[in-house]
Amino acid sequence: MTKVFRFGVIGCGLMGREFASAAARWLHLSNPAARPEIVAVCDTNASLMDWFADNVPTVKQRTTDYRELLANPEVDAIYCAVPHVLHQEFYIAILEAGKHLLGEKPFGMDLMQNRAIMAALAKRPDLIVRCSSEMPFFPGAQKVIQMANAGAFGDIIEVEAGFLHSSDLDRKKPINWKRMEHINGDYGCMGDLGMHVLHVPLRLGWKPQTVHAQLVKRVTERPDGKGSMVPCTTWDNAAISTRVKTDTQDFPMLLKTYRIAPGESNTWYIRVLGMNKSAFFSTKQPRQWQWMDYEGGRQSWQTEDLGYDSLFPTITGKIFEFGFIDAIQQMWAAFVDELAGNKANGFRCATPQEAAAHHAVLTAALVSGSENRVVTVNYSAGMPA
Repeated sequence: MTKVFRFGVIGCGLMGREFASAAARWLHLSNPAARPEIVAVCDTNASLMDWFADNVPTVKQRTTDYRELLANPEVDAIYCAVPHVLHQEFYIAILEAGKHLLGEKPFGMDLMQNRAIMAALAKRPDLIVRCSSEMPFFPGAQKVIQMANAGAFGDIIEVEAGFLHSSDLDRKKPINWKRMEHINGDYGCMGDLGMHVLHVPLRLGWKPQTVHAQLVKRVTERPDGKGSMVPCTTWDNAAISTRVKTDTQDFPMLLKTYRIAPGESNTWYIRVLGMNKSAFFSTKQPRQWQWMDYEGGRQSWQTEDLGYDSLFPTITGKIFEFGFIDAIQQMWAAFVDELAGNKANGFRCATPQEAAAHHAVLTAALVSGSENRVVTVNYSAGMPA
């Protein structure tokens, strides 16, 4: 019999509703070891909770106080999707309440908040805690990861990874909390997109040793939706040039987190160039990936249509196309599978340790961008003893 894990959702906005949608379609997965059931929701906006009441019949508790939800003994695990400034308070409270957690990036508004969360986590090693990052669950991304794990690239020439949006190209777009430094944090676009970009490199052991960042603040004010203009205080774009050194590799890696990328709409990509093989995947062509073998002769990129070949098998035939909502469900399948005591079919969600490492990179990038110099990444700064 399939095991059920009862979830509370704190933050009932877009991503909370995406989780509800993924849970409602759980029968889409073939023979999962466990399934989620949303039994409680929390938000300060009552209308968002009304959506859950109307669409998720398993919800028994609605509250505007997250502490009331955490006190509910019927809740096993939490999905928390709140503004960055609240991560430290909420995540620590969730851990202290003994609930498993899938939390949104960046897992703390800044380095020190992340370190406080990590210190609280160290006291609860019994809990499964992960950071949201769904893009590597695309089949094409998995192909690139498999090639890297097999050591097929040989000597790596360079790596490039990015997450690109174009919505902020519109200067008339009303401001939201992600454009406010005191809520989003000093990282700006890097805090919002950096975990997506660094998830795969960090998983593969490609930790930047040094960074040189170019930070762009192109739009300095936006409409407030009430007829006035207000300051827009976060970084719009960041291009972070890094150097990766491992026991066997030494190569440059470029990381891009762009809120203003003309022509792009939620595009995630990774490109690896190697002396033996190269590979590329982008969500702009979600059913394809590309690779090239080099054996001393002609150089020719090959393209393969993957179809719906997911990490967790589904009822969908492989001839059909995989998309964003499928990546969301695959990420959730990995988390719930770990809750059931399994190994997420070999690819876990982003770990707290990877989130902590990405904070170290982004903190160094802030210094680099402000002072226009190369900065060494300090992965141990502020870590709990």
